[in-house]
Amino acid sequence: MKKLVLAYSGGLDTSYCAKYLSKEEGWEVHAVSVNTGGFSSDEIQAIEQKALQLGATSYTSIDAVESFYSQVVKYLIYGNVLRNNTYPLSVSAERIVQAIEIVKHAKKIGADAIAHGSTGAGNDQVRFDMIFQIIAPEIEIITPIRDNQLSREAEIQYLQSQGIDYSWEKAKYSINRGLWGTSVGGDETLTSHSALPESAYPSQLEKELPKKVRLTFTNGEFTAIDGETASPVANIEKLSEIASKYAIGRDIHVGDTIIGIKGRVGFEAAAPLIIVKAHHLLEKHTLSKWQQYQKEQLGNFYGMLLHEGNYLDEVMRNIEAFLTDTQKNVSGDVFVTLHPYRFELDGIASPHDLMNASFGSYGEMNKGWTADDAKGFIKILSNPGKIANHVNQKNK
Repeated sequence: MKKLVLAYSGGLDTSYCAKYLSKEEGWEVHAVSVNTGGFSSDEIQAIEQKALQLGATSYTSIDAVESFYSQVVKYLIYGNVLRNNTYPLSVSAERIVQAIEIVKHAKKIGADAIAHGSTGAGNDQVRFDMIFQIIAPEIEIITPIRDNQLSREAEIQYLQSQGIDYSWEKAKYSINRGLWGTSVGGDETLTSHSALPESAYPSQLEKELPKKVRLTFTNGEFTAIDGETASPVANIEKLSEIASKYAIGRDIHVGDTIIGIKGRVGFEAAAPLIIVKAHHLLEKHTLSKWQQYQKEQLGNFYGMLLHEGNYLDEVMRNIEAFLTDTQKNVSGDVFVTLHPYRFELDGIASPHDLMNASFGSYGEMNKGWTADDAKGFIKILSNPGKIANHVNQKNK
């Protein structure tokens, strides 16, 4: 039997693939799930049992939380990346790392094919296929749901005919949880006018009294909360636990899918939004205006390419090198106050703060130059405008 690695989540689509490919197509199916922060140990155990019951020869759970952070999330923070100034790329960022880990596993066991349960209507098919084709062009890609345009009902009917009668009742809201946020989809996100109800979000409001937290960044990385040092991943998870009790980080993202249609998705990303905004504030104090300008352009470009599955393009490594270099002086504390449904950035403290009052304070008496210096500077600065105004007077 030929070996096939199946990207397996435990949902209906991938469960259909596990049964169909092993029973009807004769593949030796090796199911793999990649944890980028969304699975508990109990959930992984349940997924394993289901995969084996469906006919998989083996099941492997790959813990990729740390690699997800080091390969992707770190640069999303460095670049202050929010797609359309809204969405922290929670799901799209995960898919890239998941695809890479699946290819690694396929090569490790000598698989002849890789399968996934994506449909032909979304972004994930592009992200998975591009990574697979670039890293492992010799491995066949198999996608039964997409190729056969299967409906949910047809998948359920087939599984029932095979004696598989799990509860496939579709949840009212689809939840995809990971280290860098949770996506929420439902009937409301299929429209352009409806909001998600409070009950749709996984985290509910538990705290109402304001809470102050101190976030510490070291060379751009999130290294401590309230003076307690831990790994960036641990800090992200801890901040998420604290802030989600305030129901912070809810929104609906509207954007352009890779295949050219508009898409709308709800999300809950308390820690990512706080971290990105806090990091950005620290950069406003510690970076020059031209550093900030170039970072804004390249960070946005990085997020777009990542969203569209182009993670392996060498330009991404170039941008990562630039972003990393900009973080040399991005160290210090950011003071944040948490409130129900929102947060405030109170200020920062950093040895690299360029608002150094010993030199001069904006809007106040200067200490580093004379009045004549200021007048001369302004006179020279106005020269291009004076010339243009003089030359083009007749056109006014």
